[in-house]
Amino acid sequence: MPRLLYSPASPYSAKVRMAAAYAGIPVEAVTVDTGPQPALLTDANPLGKIPVWITDEGEGIYDSRVITQYLNRLSGNKLLPRNADKRLDAERLEALADGLCDCLLAMVYERRSRPEEIVHQPWIDKQWSKVVRALDLLNANPPKLPKSITTGQIALRATIGYMELRFAGKWEKGRPRLKRWAARFDEKFPDLKTIMPQG
Repeated sequence: MPRLLYSPASPYSAKVRMAAAYAGIPVEAVTVDTGPQPALLTDANPLGKIPVWITDEGEGIYDSRVITQYLNRLSGNKLLPRNADKRLDAERLEALADGLCDCLLAMVYERRSRPEEIVHQPWIDKQWSKVVRALDLLNANPPKLPKSITTGQIALRATIGYMELRFAGKWEKGRPRLKRWAARFDEKFPDLKTIMPQG
């Protein structure tokens, strides 16, 4: 069985685990602490980043978007539409969700890795302004939730799960439509809700 090296709090890891579950692809999830850069991780991905999908043949696949593309091919297109325009919409939504995570994690790491007196607040403010623009766009026009979802919707729900974990009380202000979208996602796909980022 393939293995997935992941962190429970990582939104990228949650996205991949949710995608695999939705596509019906079994995987052994292996928790990895990226801090000490263990050989298990760096042998599979020299960048020492998670998530990493390790095939039965021992090949490491990374990053999360490459993994979801791989899972889509493995599942016979259960994660991305065949129609070119619909596929582009799904890929664009996944990229937006991943970009949101990039900004959110940049803020978390800035605070986590520096003493408070040298935290660069203008950097944090710049990242948050990107988050605000993206969330406002998504709130104004939430993605559809059809019977068959894509990596786009899965990535967005994983991102919201990360914000619920690290930015509770901040991200949802003034965004009731996006908050309702996440609740509807959980109602429609309760099995995926259990794979959200966890602290």
